[in-house]
Amino acid sequence: MQPFKPKVKAPAPELLHNMQTILQNNQLATVCEAAACPNRAECYSRGSATFMILGDVCTRACSFCNVKTGHGQKVDDEEPLRLASAIKDLNLKYVVITSVDRDDLKDYGAEHFAACVKSIKEHNPEIKIELLTPDFRNNKASLNAVIASDAYKLAHNQETVRRVSKSVRPQSNYDRSLKVLEYYAKNSNKIIKSSLMVGLGEREEELRESMRELLDVGVSELTIGQYLQPTPKHHSVEKYYDAQFFEDLKAEAYAIGFKAVASGILVRSSYFAEEL
Repeated sequence: MQPFKPKVKAPAPELLHNMQTILQNNQLATVCEAAACPNRAECYSRGSATFMILGDVCTRACSFCNVKTGHGQKVDDEEPLRLASAIKDLNLKYVVITSVDRDDLKDYGAEHFAACVKSIKEHNPEIKIELLTPDFRNNKASLNAVIASDAYKLAHNQETVRRVSKSVRPQSNYDRSLKVLEYYAKNSNKIIKSSLMVGLGEREEELRESMRELLDVGVSELTIGQYLQPTPKHHSVEKYYDAQFFEDLKAEAYAIGFKAVASGILVRSSYFAEEL
């Protein structure tokens, strides 16, 4: 199989330094760095980042993900204020807040999500906030906590098709993710979003089935991107798709009823989130 060598725009050194300085001064983590996102150079050049709260150690171990795995870190009660301060310093108008899985916490970290939204809005009243949440093990109190927040959009990634999900997300559950998205859709008036990766071993008909299932539970926005193996230890890439495949899939997603779709080789769940 030919190795895939995507080309991404290199950031201006001063912009990269400014972003990293603000993050370091506020002791914040971004999924851009932790997950080795191929778009982080482009996002930094736009002064944008997806913030990762609740530490950078995940209590789950998905075979496609480059985030560290281990025991969850102590919840930092000062993080919401530092996050709000950094966002103000960066003069952002739209932010995505996500986190590692925190199965070690009673509420799975949901109240911390809500606290971050509250602090951000207090310091940046006009900002729009997208929450990309874990499944919280479908705990209704946790789901209600983020629904009650002043977030503009709620997202949870399905990641892959039902058959493949069992092997690449062994501590998660395909149907549980659907139930989380359905609960968000039925119990809020917020925009509901999800994401799929391709190249993990799925069949094209399975991918289309997952798209229909996401639409059926109330997801209106969808992102689709090529899986890229972070390190040799991670799940191998089973197939590379060409650009036309993603364009065709985007057209199909719109045709069956999705309201907004981003589909492309380097598209990730937070890619140009403010424009989706």
